[in-house]
Amino acid sequence: MSFAIRHSLESDLPRMLAVYERARAYMASLGNPHQWGDSGYPSVSLLREDIARGVSYVVVDQSDEVVATFVFVEGKDPTYIIIEGAWLNEEPYGVIHRLASSGRERGIARFVFDWCSQRSCNLRVDTHEQNLVMQHLFLSLGFVLCGTIFLPDGSPRLAYQRIILQA
Repeated sequence: MSFAIRHSLESDLPRMLAVYERARAYMASLGNPHQWGDSGYPSVSLLREDIARGVSYVVVDQSDEVVATFVFVEGKDPTYIIIEGAWLNEEPYGVIHRLASSGRERGIARFVFDWCSQRSCNLRVDTHEQNLVMQHLFLSLGFVLCGTIFLPDGSPRLAYQRIILQA
């Protein structure tokens, strides 16, 4: 299967919401019911804000159907300023947030990380301590566990970083 990544559009919102709903159910089925909870996170207003800022992306298949969505931001992330632990460096970095897939296709997460790596050789990510699937993925992609960061509501998240050395 061939994929492409493009900026999210307002018209993508229904499919994005369905992808996030599926991701919440999947995480809960694996013992991680709290990361995005039952509250419908991320909200429509947050998704619209991300689209307006130009940081929301979708992965589409050959039929232009949305099969995944994520946020990619280059620059300082306020939640990453303070870490219990230490980042690998303080160079400019890109951040991947809220990656979710429809579950129909395999290899989407690796495709997204490869795409983001082409835009920034220094990536940071975080996940809930109960999200064992994402933790395993991060480690398999060469990310290093750097410590714990805290969301604005005080919730802890495991923080990872990967640096790709330029030749």
